[in-house]
Amino acid sequence: MAANKTVATAASVEAYLSAIADDDRRRDCERLAGLMSRATGAPATMWGAGIVGFGSYHYRYDSGREGDACLVGFAARKGDISIYLSCETPDREALLARLGRHKMGKACLYLRRLDEVDLDVLERLVLDAVAATRQRYASVAAPAHPA
Repeated sequence: MAANKTVATAASVEAYLSAIADDDRRRDCERLAGLMSRATGAPATMWGAGIVGFGSYHYRYDSGREGDACLVGFAARKGDISIYLSCETPDREALLARLGRHKMGKACLYLRRLDEVDLDVLERLVLDAVAATRQRYASVAAPAHPA
């Protein structure tokens, strides 16, 4: 089975953020980093070359595929900021209705700018996703690594 392409790296989060050319987008990403760090209790870590992730969990699918992923994360893309929220939660639709301007995929929330959304609602979405992911994957043990 192929290894995951997006894994935690030692790359500098500060360098990633400082390389964002648009000042407003960079400030939004810095604010998101603070929000997500508070929500997870974990520092920012680069996952691959373009995702700033917080915390991690181990997953194992029925297919046998397994790996590690960040609890939540974001990426500054050309048009939007992609926010990765891996688990659906019972209140998600109600919260999204109150969030403000956004698009939602299965596990990815797209925002243009933070000043277009309710930050309290965004924080609740992140906190709920973190709690749901931790609960869902709490019983999945990481594979033993040879010494």
